[in-house]
Amino acid sequence: MTPPPLPPDFRWTVEPWGIALVCEPLAVVAPHLFTTRALTLRVGAGAGSTEEEGWGALAESMGVTEPHLLRLRQVHGREVVTVRRGGPVPPVSPAPEADAFASDDPQCALAVRGADCVPLLIADRRTGAVAAAHAGWRGTMAGTAVAALNTMREAFGTAPADVVVALGPSIGPCCYQVGQSVVEACAAAGHVPAQAQRWFTRGADLRLDLWTANVDQLVAAGVPDAQVHQSRLCTACHSEQFFSYRKEGEGIGRLAGVIRARER
Repeated sequence: MTPPPLPPDFRWTVEPWGIALVCEPLAVVAPHLFTTRALTLRVGAGAGSTEEEGWGALAESMGVTEPHLLRLRQVHGREVVTVRRGGPVPPVSPAPEADAFASDDPQCALAVRGADCVPLLIADRRTGAVAAAHAGWRGTMAGTAVAALNTMREAFGTAPADVVVALGPSIGPCCYQVGQSVVEACAAAGHVPAQAQRWFTRGADLRLDLWTANVDQLVAAGVPDAQVHQSRLCTACHSEQFFSYRKEGEGIGRLAGVIRARER
């Protein structure tokens, strides 16, 4: 099956378990990838489960041991877990409740999961610190990506102008129908009406552009627009390559965005 075409700053790569997606400018700074349907990862997979084999294969692709492929119990918030070089490593089970990681430890790979939500991977060209964030509509309205960036600044001295960001596959504005309550949540979170005009479109129904919303927030936080790279692959449009909760419902697998700080 032929994978969909990509923007020039992304490429397909072949792993032992199948194809994955890589952002070229981010790859210069930090090892990373976004998985596809070629690797089945499920929510709640524990030690000894058949799905756990997928996490082991992903750890191998990232060059870490499986206990150092770190995961979260994602709760659609803006909490960030910090992992410092030489410090304690969060357990895989039970995983900490949060929606983002920040780290400078090259022995650990940071993973976030999604099946329509946006996986964001961030790397600092100067310090080598990295972050991974999971942003559905709640996380996007809560500013999860900016929370991860702020944690990198506080913990590792990251300047927003030094980071490179990649947005992996997620549901696009072409397919993401939402209700008026999401617009109200946007206003309640303090986002100004001018932003909402860019993030929401009204036609026969109301649709949300998670891509633009997250990019706008990062740019407003000081990240140069040219350093934020969007794969622009809609999981609902390309369900032959990606899992989509909106299109397929309960019981499907998850995609992962994974990043690791480079040895310096």
